[in-house]
Amino acid sequence: MSKSRREFIRTAAMAAGAFYIVPRHVLGRGFIPPSDKLNLAAIGGGGKGHSDIINAWDNGHNNVVALCDIEWKKMEQVIGKFPAAAKYTDFREMLDKHKDIDAVTISTPDHTHAVAAMAAMQLGKHVYVQKPLTHNIHEARMLTLAARKYKVVTQMGNQGASNPGVKKMVEWFDSGLIGKVDRVHVWTNRPVWPQGIPVPGGTHTKPESVDWESWVGPAKWVDYNPAYHPFKWRGWWNFGTGALGDMGCHLIDAPYRVLGLGYPTEVECSVGAVYTRDWTPEWIPEGCPPSSVVQIKFGPTAKNRSKVIMTWSDGGIRPFHPDLMPTDELPGDTDGSNGVIIIGTKGVMTCGTYGVNPRIYTSKGGKIEFVPEKSPSDALPEYGHHRSWTEACKAGFESGPHKALTSSFDYSGPMTETVLMGNLAIRSYNLRVQKSQGGFEYPGRKLLTWDGAKMKITNFDDANQFVTREYRKGWELPTL
Repeated sequence: MSKSRREFIRTAAMAAGAFYIVPRHVLGRGFIPPSDKLNLAAIGGGGKGHSDIINAWDNGHNNVVALCDIEWKKMEQVIGKFPAAAKYTDFREMLDKHKDIDAVTISTPDHTHAVAAMAAMQLGKHVYVQKPLTHNIHEARMLTLAARKYKVVTQMGNQGASNPGVKKMVEWFDSGLIGKVDRVHVWTNRPVWPQGIPVPGGTHTKPESVDWESWVGPAKWVDYNPAYHPFKWRGWWNFGTGALGDMGCHLIDAPYRVLGLGYPTEVECSVGAVYTRDWTPEWIPEGCPPSSVVQIKFGPTAKNRSKVIMTWSDGGIRPFHPDLMPTDELPGDTDGSNGVIIIGTKGVMTCGTYGVNPRIYTSKGGKIEFVPEKSPSDALPEYGHHRSWTEACKAGFESGPHKALTSSFDYSGPMTETVLMGNLAIRSYNLRVQKSQGGFEYPGRKLLTWDGAKMKITNFDDANQFVTREYRKGWELPTL
């Protein structure tokens, strides 16, 4: 809840006299005083946005006063749930007209996250932003700084961060069960959308129900094409962040948190090429590759006094079976399609998406498993990730509960920068291929060195163009 509105309610009640303050139990069992409810708005209410605003609403613990989406046909469920909420297609108009909004969920395609979040934060609105936090590294850094400057409560939508299984993995590592770690493997079966394909062409009639101007938002303008919307935008750099952006914040979160990692020092990648009909390899700079392997290096940390090499792979490329794990068991998810392997001097730790199914296999042949105290049916939606945010919003930034959030921007900002570091390497790889002479060649220099404090590649300046982006007029990222 915004500080001014909450303080006004409390101050007015106290000034009028204690007899105006009615004890909560007198109001009736289960009744929530209006002053204890947030006024919520959703920017993006279809797809994942549907569950985000429903979970933040929390069965009436909060109000939903405004909804914003570029296509209302995708919003029928949400509109039916909140028929009194005002409706918009442009979040700028919504934020300008609705002064009573306390907090906002942002569940748009990646390219709009930062501009929407910054606009809300500058107005003092608390924000919940879907993963990845931003479309590029510069945006992630700016949102991290903005949360502190504007004193708003923040949370990124990587709900696995609130999974008690991840907390247990931290406890296992801190107690020394797997020793020091120098290698981490993270993988996904994504993309599960068209990727590594030629740039869409042709002329297409835009559905009347779609506000394409607002959908393109800050990105470079392209005409409407069903190859981009809905959902298929993920594989195009103008809008999405590929497999890394989709799953990296879910999967990399566990090792990043367990090992207390910070800014990486180096990054290197190899990507799958697109082949023409005569089997000539081709790279498409506008689009993400069909598969990639990215190696990210980190220096020692206070928690893990060893350098760490993290290897990410997508497109169905999985790491080899860990030596300490029985051959009839799979690391990661139950089907092995996504997962994490953390290799230490005393054992191997593994988990699946959202930190589920964490296990340790020790060098002495033992196995340790985590069994949740609650069944999925007893637990809060998405591990209570939304409720912890809304409760911290009600308490206010100055009171400090936001510091206990598992993915506030102080944490999720730097972690998102690490995830997007892999994309910087992929896009730089494409750039070097384009710059090579005499037809197709693999680039000679593949390793990029990174100065995290300055947000700069230090050995290939052309790569720094991907640290940020150019914004379309009227949709610029607000400055701090």
